[in-house]
Amino acid sequence: MKTGAQIAGELAGCVSLATDICRDEPLAKHTTLRIGGPADVYVEPASEADLVAAVKFCHERSLPFFVIGRGSNLLVRDGGFRGVAICLAQPNFSRIEVAGERLHCGAGAKLKNIAIEAKRNGLGGVEFLEGIPGSVGGALRMNAGAMGGATFNVIESVRFMDHTGKIQERSRAGMPVEYRCCPLLKDHIALGAVFRCLPAPREEIEKRMKEFSERRWASQPAAPSAGCTFKNPATISAGKLIDELGLKGTRVGGAVVSAEHGNFIVNDGNATARDVLELIAILQQRAKTERGIELQTEVEIIGAD
Repeated sequence: MKTGAQIAGELAGCVSLATDICRDEPLAKHTTLRIGGPADVYVEPASEADLVAAVKFCHERSLPFFVIGRGSNLLVRDGGFRGVAICLAQPNFSRIEVAGERLHCGAGAKLKNIAIEAKRNGLGGVEFLEGIPGSVGGALRMNAGAMGGATFNVIESVRFMDHTGKIQERSRAGMPVEYRCCPLLKDHIALGAVFRCLPAPREEIEKRMKEFSERRWASQPAAPSAGCTFKNPATISAGKLIDELGLKGTRVGGAVVSAEHGNFIVNDGNATARDVLELIAILQQRAKTERGIELQTEVEIIGAD
């Protein structure tokens, strides 16, 4: 495999000068858990055309790549990522446009900003997004949810591209989804979505957002985390299960099971990915041994040890 410098140099010749390209970029800077080794090459495309060029560049050379949003559901191993990390952080991907009862949003738009823009325009139904620390692309990929709401419950259509750069748009009906997963977006890249809202008095929207915020801060940790670590089993929530097993406060190195919510693993400031992975294994083993429940990770794990 070519060096990061060689890959970065060749990629720079395929995209516009406005695209940012870095070598050996620490991915800990780009995840909410604040953990992760470096990516060989890190790219922030300036436009959709540059994104297409970057993806085709990787695909044609069989270079491993992945797309990162705000890194809120992501654990990068300590060895980092041998390939190209593509982040949709530039303004062209963060647009939020209001059209009647619809919000047209780019994949890089922050979910909190969508909730705020909807409130400003008297549009309800997306209040639950305010507390999810992610972007549209990631929320679509994992059908993110909170406070009883789920992303695809308020989606009308999605634009996405495959790894050859071909762009498509599908209605919600053409996008099969599962609990915390949109299978199609495991190997396609979300470019944006149309959110369908409902008119509502601004006071009612503000009230719901305040209630959700208060519930979140009362039950979730403020320390760095990747959000919920495990998917909820069919018979009991993962947080309640971990609490009942007496595992809150369990620690491996700098990784700790949150005292506020059993389904959150937090970084005390010194955690490594290995610490988190070992702690995940302990929780899974205890759940399996004592309750016969197999906890499946909700957080996405990538990279090399």
